[in-house]
Amino acid sequence: MGQSRKKVAVITGGASGIGAACARRLVAEGAHVVLADITPRAEELSEELGERARSVELDVADEDGWQRVVSETEEAFGPITTLVNGAGVVHRCRFEELSLDDYTRVINVNQVGVFLGMRAVLPSMRRGGGGSIVNISSVDGMIAHPEILGYVASKWAVRGMTKSVAQELGPEGIRVNSVHPGPIDTPMIAGKEGPAQMAQGTPLRRMGDPEEVAAVVSFLADDASSYCTASEFVVDGGYTSL
Repeated sequence: MGQSRKKVAVITGGASGIGAACARRLVAEGAHVVLADITPRAEELSEELGERARSVELDVADEDGWQRVVSETEEAFGPITTLVNGAGVVHRCRFEELSLDDYTRVINVNQVGVFLGMRAVLPSMRRGGGGSIVNISSVDGMIAHPEILGYVASKWAVRGMTKSVAQELGPEGIRVNSVHPGPIDTPMIAGKEGPAQMAQGTPLRRMGDPEEVAAVVSFLADDASSYCTASEFVVDGGYTSL
């Protein structure tokens, strides 16, 4: 990672899956990382990663919690240069059986959490002279699958939010991009038949690894991607080409 020793990253959903892979990659490349997650596993991972990592308990839909994350990150490491909005949930059921509470819960985590995160880190990135926001969407933010309406709605929203905010913040040197994983082998989809079938239908005929998504996130956090903003980066083994 170019100039990675100057990077200070906040990663939501950083306790496991893609978020944990991103944390490991960025720390290995010299960045300082704050794992913001609602589960205690974030603290375990931060201890594993050493002095370059911290953990902060966060419900991404809690506006006050975001202010605490920014404050503690700046106190520990300085202005935030990178935000990875990785927290996400999915609720599976037929549309006609989907309750408002379940729909709203998914939207609050996957969409409102991204909005609050981007807004919260903005003053810190301005103080640091710029930055990179990476919003983890999904292939379901480009196409769709049945029985996950809230997830699809939220991931399409993240894609659009990314482009809108990128247009506003570009003149300030703050880039905003979305990453769209396909069937990735994470705890969220472990044992699920649908993703396994998706993977066999890709040109690469396999599930992706979280580390393969982390490699793209690392690129977007790095100055090597300095002319990339308002764009989608698809990591799906070719699934959306079919």
